[in-house]
Amino acid sequence: MRGSYPGPQGKRKLRAQGNSRDGPAGGRISRMDGSPRAWRPSPLIRASLVLHAGAAGVTLLRPHWWPWTLSAVLADHLLLALSGLWPRSHLLGPNWTHLPPLAAGAGVATVPAAVAVTIDDGPEPQVTERVLEVLDAHGARATFFCIGERVERHPSIARAIVAAQHEIANHSYRHLKCFSLLGPRGVANEISRAQAVIAEATGEVARFFRAPAGLRNPFLEPALTRANLQLVSWTRRGFDTVSGSAGRVFGSLTRDLQGGDILLLHDGHAARTEAGAPVILEVLPRLLRALKAAQLAPITLRAALERTAAAPSAHSLASGATP
Repeated sequence: MRGSYPGPQGKRKLRAQGNSRDGPAGGRISRMDGSPRAWRPSPLIRASLVLHAGAAGVTLLRPHWWPWTLSAVLADHLLLALSGLWPRSHLLGPNWTHLPPLAAGAGVATVPAAVAVTIDDGPEPQVTERVLEVLDAHGARATFFCIGERVERHPSIARAIVAAQHEIANHSYRHLKCFSLLGPRGVANEISRAQAVIAEATGEVARFFRAPAGLRNPFLEPALTRANLQLVSWTRRGFDTVSGSAGRVFGSLTRDLQGGDILLLHDGHAARTEAGAPVILEVLPRLLRALKAAQLAPITLRAALERTAAAPSAHSLASGATP
């Protein structure tokens, strides 16, 4: 049962549920059989590796050309850094910016259009509990990207998220502002510590990861591959950590809203309204009513994955194409 503590066999089963498989063009789709998956560098990463090798070779053969080879390497590093500063970029590896599309086939027309409401930076005492109440009142499901340290401090709230049939996902252990500057070991440590804390507190193995502020570097995708996690960013966000205007946040989330969108709100680090309330508590009820009026079902990322026919849509998933 969701939210219960598994025994040794249950934990092995949960670990297997987090695994994934490759689709066309290096796309990644999670799967349940536990088969390992090798990391496949993105085209940009492959080109970068080739450039570094070529620059080293040219410098050995023509030492006096070093200013040119060094300039090429520095330009490449700048491009990699800029790619990591673009949260919705696919240049460094697979990245969900929309829900994966359903493959064409019988019965697809009867499946309701869906969006994912994702909530970051919790668990936050009082705020998260009230968010859960709002979701329950509207019969909606959401995915909570939780910070490992906060799950350690508030395990009962994390368990409440799972018990209410929402999804808990990995948002790193400490939510470091310098996350995108970490090396391979630091990135892997932030991911694995949060993953372990979530499993210990809830009995759930997270299947999705969101980088702090969406910022990352080339070391992230290999670490996610080893942890069997899928990177998720968003389609649109309300900037509710900086704006206390519920109307402005609501407008940002619902402008051009359509099926397949991934929406971002915050229960932790939430901005406050003029009345002193976390802005999410004013925005979320309005958002859920708007989704109902538009006949869009708010579902978890896990549910979106499970209702997707794997192989035919893998390329669209990897490229982030809009459903």
